[in-house]
Amino acid sequence: MTISEQTLTGPRGGLPHGGQLVDRRLDADEASALASSPLPSLPLTAAEAADLRALATGAYSPLTGFMGAKEHESVTESMRLPDGTLWSIPVCLGIPDAVRVDAGRLALRGERGELLGVLEVAEVFERDRQAEAELVYGTADPEHPGVARVLGSPARAVAGPVQAVVEPLEGPVGARALTPAETRAAFAERGWGTVVGFQTRNPVHRAHEYLMKCALEMVDGLLLHPLVGPTKEGDVPAEVRMRAYEAVLGYFPPERVLLAALVAPMRYAGPREAVLHALVRKNYGCTHFIVGRDHAGVGSYYGTFEAQELIASLPAEDLGITPLRFDNAFYCRRCLAMATGKTCPHPDSEHVALSGTQVRTMLAAGQLPPPEFSRAEVAELLIDAYRS
Repeated sequence: MTISEQTLTGPRGGLPHGGQLVDRRLDADEASALASSPLPSLPLTAAEAADLRALATGAYSPLTGFMGAKEHESVTESMRLPDGTLWSIPVCLGIPDAVRVDAGRLALRGERGELLGVLEVAEVFERDRQAEAELVYGTADPEHPGVARVLGSPARAVAGPVQAVVEPLEGPVGARALTPAETRAAFAERGWGTVVGFQTRNPVHRAHEYLMKCALEMVDGLLLHPLVGPTKEGDVPAEVRMRAYEAVLGYFPPERVLLAALVAPMRYAGPREAVLHALVRKNYGCTHFIVGRDHAGVGSYYGTFEAQELIASLPAEDLGITPLRFDNAFYCRRCLAMATGKTCPHPDSEHVALSGTQVRTMLAAGQLPPPEFSRAEVAELLIDAYRS
């Protein structure tokens, strides 16, 4: 069994959040024994399974398992773990009413009954889902996809440290699903002293490319780090997005970019999730993190730059990663270049800007968006996906 907490330095000695990179992976022999054991079982949703993987690989360091009542209350109300460590979103595991949980170990299983891991039961508690929705997401509106997930989860939750089976994933995502230890090793091998992380759940368009290239002018390397866990209905499937990300790599120096996939659920929690995304990239070894407009937002629940304002308000020593805050980027016909409101003096009428709805309509009709908005290689992949 491999259960260790490694002190792994990243670029220029950057430590994981909390000082140690958590490793809660089960080795093959113990996983095989547990798979056929008579332990009581709890089936996990896709989002819970993604959280389990993130816990086991150290992406959620310093967490070693699903949160208990004190941790849930503290994080919900103050964005801090009980010991004062910054953490912005609760990571909990619900228990359906029909499932009985006693002291001991609980087998965690996937949708097909396969063993995903095991939890040492430390506590069963009533989760205040209403407070979590209002304080973490800023709304109790069940139309919000993150709120819907919280309010729709069981009232009871089970807490305790976990161990998990972390197997290679299939398809184009699987080859890119690197652990924090693996990305840190890749950065060291490439000699990167500073690394900027870019979070995305969407295909990369010219505006995103511009932000990443601006950041690359300041650091040694870029971690293009799309989230590939469960997302809301209507988001582009991870397999399609991964092919689109690979197409974009042709516009970056290959020795200065690493494409890796983050297996974790999208919560759409806006400002709070921007903080979580920054802490996770810190665990992956990044020294800098790009925060754009409406980071991790959905609909009109959050202000355009609310996420940037929250991150800027946090003590630098608590965050431990340098946020790079960018304005909305666009192509300007008068400047003949990508720009933002900080660098372009021309009116909106000169800017190439398309809404998500407009882009989806064009793609569904087989039309390429303007080259100032999207690379043709990316658009063609998306058109093929919409047609199929």
